[in-house]
Parts: sequence; C-alpha cells; structure tokens
Amino acid sequence: MFKKRRSFLERLTGSIALEDESDFEDLEESVDTLPQERGWQEVEETGDLAVDMHQTANEIVIHAMVAGVKPEDLDVSISRESVTISGKRSEQKQVVEENFFFRELSWGSFSRTIILPQEIEAEEAEAIERHGLLTLRLPKINKDKVQKLKVRIG
Repeated sequence: MFKKRRSFLERLTGSIALEDESDFEDLEESVDTLPQERGWQEVEETGDLAVDMHQTANEIVIHAMVAGVKPEDLDVSISRESVTISGKRSEQKQVVEENFFFRELSWGSFSRTIILPQEIEAEEAEAIERHGLLTLRLPKINKDKVQKLKVRIG
C-alpha cells in the first residue's frame, strides 16, 4: 500500500535496499546475464590519447605518444578548428594471462579530438612520427596579414 521511502544514501548512490535474500538473488541473476542476452550490443571501448599542445609565433604544435602503432593504423583528421587523432595498438599475445605480474599498457583503439585555440591552415599542416612521438605542426592563420593584389588590365 505505502511505498517505503529510499534513504538519502540510496538516493545519492542510486543503490537499493534489499529486504530479503530473494531480492539479492533476482538482482544477481540480472547482473550475470550477458549483454547479448539482454539485447545490448557490446561496444569496443576507445581509450584516450594523452597530448601536449603549445604554440609558437606562427604555429600550434601537438605532441602525442603513439609508440606501438603501425602507420596504417593511425588516422589524423584536421579542420581549421579541430584535430582528431585516432588509431589502434595491437597487442602481441605472447604471454599467457596468468603469467602477468602487471598489466599497465594500453592496447586497442584510442581517439582524441582537440578543439584548437586558433584557426589554422589545414592544407599546410604536417604530421611527423619519430621514435613513437607524433608531432603535428599546424600553421596559424594570420588574420592581420594584408595581401596586396596587383590590378591587371583586362
């Protein structure tokens, strides 16, 4: 008849109070169900890519560590306002899982979109990879530059 009011902690954390063990068993069964059995599709997680970005008088420079990524697995997309770096690190499955002491390296897909602080000349940008360090050099658009045109007689 009356619905029990959830405690502050339950509302804050989104948890629920279980009255008896049967509630726990129902909850446990729903958690044990595979995502495919629930009609969900598994989505491959995409990791973030750490970057450094700075500027000089004429360009914006972005550095990203892409060690272990094959050039054909690396994609850099540039517009005047943003840069997207994405790729995939393929793990070499040479060690049996139970033989690991530590697993700290990132494997799989990664992606990072960076909104640039200033517009750049996308056509003049360059990307260089050396020893696992990707360097993007993005020439700034000089809005103060005035170009004089010569008038021709037509």
